Amino acid sequence: MKSLAATLLIALLAGCATAPGGIDKTYTAKGQASRVRFLVLHYTVADKPASIKILTQQQVSAHYLLTDDTSPTVYGLVDETRSAYHAGNSSWRGYTQLNNSSIGIEIVNAGWKDTPQGRVYAPFPQTQIDALIPLVKDIVARHGILPENVVGHSDIAPLRKQDPGPLFPWYQLAQAGLVVWPDANRVAAVRQVFDVQTPDAAWFQKKLASHGFALAQTGLFDQPTKTVIAAFQMKYRPANIAGEPDAETAAMLEVLTTPANAPLPPVPPAPIPEMRPVQPEQPAQPIQPLQPVQPQPTQPVQPQPVQPATPPAPPTPVPYTPPNTPPVA
Repeated sequence: MKSLAATLLIALLAGCATAPGGIDKTYTAKGQASRVRFLVLHYTVADKPASIKILTQQQVSAHYLLTDDTSPTVYGLVDETRSAYHAGNSSWRGYTQLNNSSIGIEIVNAGWKDTPQGRVYAPFPQTQIDALIPLVKDIVARHGILPENVVGHSDIAPLRKQDPGPLFPWYQLAQAGLVVWPDANRVAAVRQVFDVQTPDAAWFQKKLASHGFALAQTGLFDQPTKTVIAAFQMKYRPANIAGEPDAETAAMLEVLTTPANAPLPPVPPAPIPEMRPVQPEQPAQPIQPLQPVQPQPTQPVQPQPVQPATPPAPPTPVPYTPPNTPPVA
C-alpha cells in the first residue's frame, strides 16, 4: 500500500505536466524553431528621455532600448514573444515585413545633422558598444539567428532609412562572430581584377540582391541602385559612402556572395557595344565618254588700213670752213 507521501508526490508530478487551461505539456516536438530570424539595429535620433517617451508612448516600439549613459542601461520594452513596431516596410533575403520575424534594438544616438561641410553623424561611445555586444550574443544564441541576418535598418529599408549609420562599428560585431565580414585577403586579390574593369549595373544589382537587398533589376545605375550601394558601403566601407560603383565595393560584394571555399570567378566581360552594319560600297559609276567639243564660229578679222610712216626730215647742211681761212666779212 502506497504511503500518503508517495501519493502526494505522484499527484504533484502529474500536475506539473498540465499547463493552466488543461493543456498537457508532457511531450515536446523535435521539429521546431524560433519564430525570430532577424536582429535589427537602429539609432533613435533622440536623447535618452525623448527616446524612452517615443518608444513607450507612441506606436513605434522596439524590444530593447540601449542608453548612452556612462554605464549604459538596457531596457526591455517588448517581450520577445511579441512583435515590436520597429522595422516597418522592410525586406531582407526574400523575407518582407520583418516586424513579425525580428527583434529590434534601439540605440540612443543623435543620428546625423546637415552642416555647411556636409552631413555629420554622431559617434557611438565604446561603453555603449561594450554593453551591446553581450546583448546581441545572448539574443542570437537563444533564437539561432545567423550572422548574415544581424542587420541594420538601412539594410532592410535602404531607400528610406540610414540607421545605424556609417559610424556604427560593425567590424567590432564581426570580430565577435555576430556579423558576416569579407575576408581582406580575398578582397585584395579580386580587387586587382576590378581595378582593370569595374562591373556594369546589372552585375551590381544581381550581387546586391544575392547579398540580401530588395532591389529592382533594371540594368541601370539609377538612383535606387546608388542608394542601395551607399547602404552597403555604410556597413562595410564607411570611409566613402557616396554610392558610386567602384572597384573596392565590387570586390567586397564578390567575396561576400561567393562561398569561402569556392574560387573567386573572374570579372564578367564588358558588354560588346552595338555594332552598326557596314554599308556596302557603292558601285563605281561608269566613266562617261568625253563629248566632242563643238567648234564655235569665229568672226572674220577686218583688215585695218596701214598708215604710211612719216619720213624723217633731211639734215641741215653745215658749210665747210677751211682751216686758217680768215672769216668772211
